[in-house]
Amino acid sequence: MSNYSHSGNSVSQPAAPMNRPVYQGPTTYPPQPQVQPAMTNHHGPAPQQVPATTGPTTFGPTTTTPGSGTPGQGGGKSASIAETLLATVSPTATFEEKKRESVRVARELARQVPDWVTFFREVLGVDGVIRKLFTHPEHYAEFERSEEFDEIQMLIVSLRERTTGQAEDKEPTRVITVRLPKSLHESLRWEAHSRRTSMNKLCISKLLQVIEDKMIPAE
Repeated sequence: MSNYSHSGNSVSQPAAPMNRPVYQGPTTYPPQPQVQPAMTNHHGPAPQQVPATTGPTTFGPTTTTPGSGTPGQGGGKSASIAETLLATVSPTATFEEKKRESVRVARELARQVPDWVTFFREVLGVDGVIRKLFTHPEHYAEFERSEEFDEIQMLIVSLRERTTGQAEDKEPTRVITVRLPKSLHESLRWEAHSRRTSMNKLCISKLLQVIEDKMIPAE
């Protein structure tokens, strides 16, 4: 405060107020630091986003029940029939008994299987009935020279006659390239024409036949 004289009397003068800085925003002085309130979710944690799928989703390993697959795709009805019929063959069966049993299994399978591709796979394929019955190569080769094997081959011919192209497509196909002389190619084409069939069917028929080892040239 300052003093000044008026008519000989000293009067106290109040001091001028101090200039306070101007703050933008709230009028609280001094300004307090603003704390961002925590967001509270009263409905529990937010659900996680799950990517959309275009088909059924399976978690964990899947198994296939025997006999429940699609015929012609490995497993399924034809495979269960072949396995059931093969299970009736005694493990101690003799070679002659196995020959008779192989024909019995082939006949029953041909009666229930609609196409030759499935029949061939389940009877004469790598994991077919015949190779499971005759595990030794010499026994399998001897069986190929038997009348029972000829009957199985005729069953394949019968099934091929009534198998449609759509049924043949049930199993994936493979393409091989065979180099052969022009004269042999012309001979195959002439034979297919004379038999009124396609070269594809003719070649498959020849591939299904059994050949002796002596007919294959040594390397």
